[in-house]
Amino acid sequence: MEKFINITLKVWRQNGPKDKGRFEIYKLNNITTDSSFLEMMDILNEQLIGEGKEPVAFDHDCREGICGMCSLYINGHPHGPDDDVTTCQLHMRKFKDGETITIEPWRSAAFPVIKDLIVNRSAFDQIIASGGYVSVSTGGVPDANAIPIPKADADEAMDAASCIGCGACVAACKNGSAMLFVSAKVSQLALLPQGRVEGARRAKAMVAKMDELGFGNCTNTGACEVECPKGISLSNIARLNREFLCAKLQD
Repeated sequence: MEKFINITLKVWRQNGPKDKGRFEIYKLNNITTDSSFLEMMDILNEQLIGEGKEPVAFDHDCREGICGMCSLYINGHPHGPDDDVTTCQLHMRKFKDGETITIEPWRSAAFPVIKDLIVNRSAFDQIIASGGYVSVSTGGVPDANAIPIPKADADEAMDAASCIGCGACVAACKNGSAMLFVSAKVSQLALLPQGRVEGARRAKAMVAKMDELGFGNCTNTGACEVECPKGISLSNIARLNREFLCAKLQD
């Protein structure tokens, strides 16, 4: 049966990276628990526009848990209190009637605030551009069975490739580390023969770019794995460390 709740929103408002920013309080009544979190944000903005106020800027695109754009920090958790979901997959049934919900942007020096709840995550694009690809000529598309790959390796590579680059790992980490993201992107190629050719160059280049952009160091707290909406494993960080050390030893 459809239920309705009244909620109070404590939303971070900030005009830009140089603005100090502040929390603002909004009240919403009769929100159906069947609505998604982003639909609730749409309702908030419709209310604000109706009152002649500036709507809250927040990021979204596919609303299907694929693109990673919906980067909201909700009640102390990236993407909210539900497990293994992005913000767009979070529903209002996870909240109680009368609850106060605190909504913030990702908090990381490497992700400066553009406006309100939108942050600049182009640092991830720069890390990928530094080496997260295969540049060698592989010719035409080979037959699926032309290159034998053990199923365990293929499964691990696919698990790593499921990373959507949302940045929840960085937001959850007390050090603002991007190690889970970088390790997933390195692993998805390091586990496959097509990616091994440039493995050493890739590991060194992506780690160097990560450090250059100001991400923190990994101290194995594990918050990144817990908050990752795609369940990317910490074992990928161990693989990245091995790839990086082996690459340095080849110098």
